[in-house]
Amino acid sequence: MIKVFIDGQVGTTGLRIKERLLARRDVELITIPEELRKNAEAKKEYINSSDVTFLCLPDGVAKESVTIANQKVKIIDASTAHRTASGWAYGFPELGEDIYKNILSGNRIANPGCHASGFIALVYPLISSGVLAKDIKLDCTSITGYSGGGKGMISDYEADGREALLDAPRMYGLTQSHKHLPEMTHVTGLTKTPSFMPIVGDFYSGMEVIVPIELDNLKGVNGLNELKTLFKDFYQGKELVKAVEFEGNFISANALAGKDTMQVGVVGNDERAVLVALFDNLGKGASGAAIQNFNIITGSKETEGLVL
Repeated sequence: MIKVFIDGQVGTTGLRIKERLLARRDVELITIPEELRKNAEAKKEYINSSDVTFLCLPDGVAKESVTIANQKVKIIDASTAHRTASGWAYGFPELGEDIYKNILSGNRIANPGCHASGFIALVYPLISSGVLAKDIKLDCTSITGYSGGGKGMISDYEADGREALLDAPRMYGLTQSHKHLPEMTHVTGLTKTPSFMPIVGDFYSGMEVIVPIELDNLKGVNGLNELKTLFKDFYQGKELVKAVEFEGNFISANALAGKDTMQVGVVGNDERAVLVALFDNLGKGASGAAIQNFNIITGSKETEGLVL
């Protein structure tokens, strides 16, 4: 039996992790009483009595929790705090064998961010294969459901008599300093920070990350079909990230809501293409990825307990 503690189980990410784990027979969830949730000594005891602790916390609190955990406890941190930190494995195993092995052998795993997951899934294969130069300046648009904003935003969107401005998509991150940008740049190896436009829409969960690309900027790729083949080859055999053909004239951002998988694909023509990643911001963008990493470090089947 694997003893698991979720530090921050009342947030949206923690709640979905808890939901996924409660259905499993190989996991014993250790639950801290509500009155002790912010008691440092009590929390230290709960963390260190676990085999695996999930951190679903603000960055500063997540860092504090790491300092009180002994090295025997495996930590999966869903915050932004350690995604570019040395000594932490980056929790996106589909990016390559070395990254998978780091997760497998590590006891400190940084879970990817939601927007960052889509961007990295699209750009990393191009950079790592030498097709795209590291010094290119990219643009990225990401459309997310309002659950990505946490309890406060969920409450705003689901309130009776809410303001009419919430009926339409809303751009945010206006200062170009979104917290996922360092991760997006660091993990892909880009030397220039991309321009990033996140947009929140009036739907609970789902995410669509879009990166336009001029095919003239791709070395050795002749046309749209070759670009599609590159992604199919890179993600061949992966169960949670699939390269697909998007059909029709529309791609809805909530098409994979409730699932823990991701679809990547390319649309456009032989001159201008658009890279698209489609997933659930709470699935492969947060809790689903955390459970996937949990499965890897505990020797479980990688898709155990996930919704495919």
